[in-house]
Amino acid sequence: MDSSLHEVWQAASGRPFVPTIGKDSQFFVAFTLLLIGLLLSGAFALNRSFASIPVLGVPASLAIAFGVVYMFCAVGVYV
Repeated sequence: MDSSLHEVWQAASGRPFVPTIGKDSQFFVAFTLLLIGLLLSGAFALNRSFASIPVLGVPASLAIAFGVVYMFCAVGVYV
């Protein structure tokens, strides 16, 4: 495994990076995740019990977290 940076660069040039979710569909994925997260957190707020944390709370927070990241990727961050 003693290859130079130039050899690694040349080997990688033949295989360009293709993301799992394309740039054209990132906004739709982000909006869907944020909507699902909002609905799940609303259901969690109505039924706050210890049993609903793994069923509603954790998926809601994950959907909102990934939705925000995809929304940043879709529309950009302008500061």
